[in-house]
Amino acid sequence: MGIFSEIFSWWGGNTWGTRVTIWRQGRQVGSDELGNRYYIQKRGVGPLGVPRRWVVYKDLAEASKVPPEWHGWLHYTVDRPPTEESYTPRPWQQPHRMNMTGTGDAYRPSGSILSKAARPRATGDYKPWRPS
Repeated sequence: MGIFSEIFSWWGGNTWGTRVTIWRQGRQVGSDELGNRYYIQKRGVGPLGVPRRWVVYKDLAEASKVPPEWHGWLHYTVDRPPTEESYTPRPWQQPHRMNMTGTGDAYRPSGSILSKAARPRATGDYKPWRPS
């Protein structure tokens, strides 16, 4: 991202105003393998009575880019960030995959009009409601 787009674009997430706010109010507690950086409020407490926690995304701001270990810390499920403890992922956890909504790879359940599969024929067990 060039300096021009950092000054004038808010959709990238990391503008100069964001950098000033982080410098004044935040302390970095760690980063993840995707390059996202995680911060906690230096002084005081937020509206929930605890210091605020937030993430600055490396690229586009997409919530699904937050790994599970950092998600728990951001949402106050755990008190210590993953950098202060040894985190082992569960066997069912998968690596990040971008949100595919609106693309050709989006999830389409069977029976969806956008699905490639054919809908099953009606079996005759459906009886429509008819008002009396």
